[in-house]
Amino acid sequence: MKIGVVDLDTSHPQNWIPIERELGHEIVGVYDGGSVHPSGYAERFAAEHAVPRVYDSLTDLARDVDCAIIHGCDWDTHVEKARPFVEADRSVLLDKPMAGKPADVATIRGWARAGARITGGSSLRFCSETRAWLSQPEAERGIPHTVICGCAVDEFNYGIHAYAQLAGLMAGKAVAVRHLAGTPQRRVQVAWSDGRTGIVVVGKVAGWIPFYATIVTERGVTQFVADAGSLYRGLLECCLPYLSGETDVPPVDMDELLEPERWAIAARTSWLDGDRWVELAELDSCDGYDGAAFAREYRAMRYPEKGG
Repeated sequence: MKIGVVDLDTSHPQNWIPIERELGHEIVGVYDGGSVHPSGYAERFAAEHAVPRVYDSLTDLARDVDCAIIHGCDWDTHVEKARPFVEADRSVLLDKPMAGKPADVATIRGWARAGARITGGSSLRFCSETRAWLSQPEAERGIPHTVICGCAVDEFNYGIHAYAQLAGLMAGKAVAVRHLAGTPQRRVQVAWSDGRTGIVVVGKVAGWIPFYATIVTERGVTQFVADAGSLYRGLLECCLPYLSGETDVPPVDMDELLEPERWAIAARTSWLDGDRWVELAELDSCDGYDGAAFAREYRAMRYPEKGG
């Protein structure tokens, strides 16, 4: 494919581009909306990574590519930045979090149901450890009834990885979510209608915590820490064949792919409302996460000398 990279906010673009090229794709241009980096950054990035053109129009970029990869850390801009590509019948990969508001979740789901070729999300959904565990015969590994997944750093931008890992290990759509108070990190219980339970542990701590999972089945207990060095390749190897048209089967059905974002939004609603159970059916009434506020914080962290 000819790929266009949209928004250079995080470390993902520079780390994904070499893998995308190794997998046989061409990076034809970049566009940066300026949420994090100052004027001129996109030109420097393009020169350093041998990208031939910097675009100032998403519509123009959509004319020249087969696929857009949208990396912006302001997840509230993902839908509008994806729209020119969807309307031009181009493929779209949305980096994590795919969306932070219920209305944007609904728009992305609607596009997929209407035939748009769109996927993405957290690399933890596609990590090699999860795929290896799931590839075992069910009769040997058992069916997970309780799964714990966790990481650190923050509750949504990074915490979405833990939600995604849980979603990858526990098939099907959950019905309700609640926050469990009382620890330095957020603990979130995710419930399925058949009695299965997931626990997500996310949020800031003093030290570093890797991506981890504990899976309990009727056959035994499995624990692993995901290899951070292979995460990006795992996601791209799973997603790019679908986006390129090599296969018409998405790596994950969109309804299930968006479950991590839905659970996280419900969890936030729970802890802001007395740790009550939040039914996923009531998600449309939830506020969600503020992508613009996160982008301002991220910019301040990257450029503290400029006051954000």
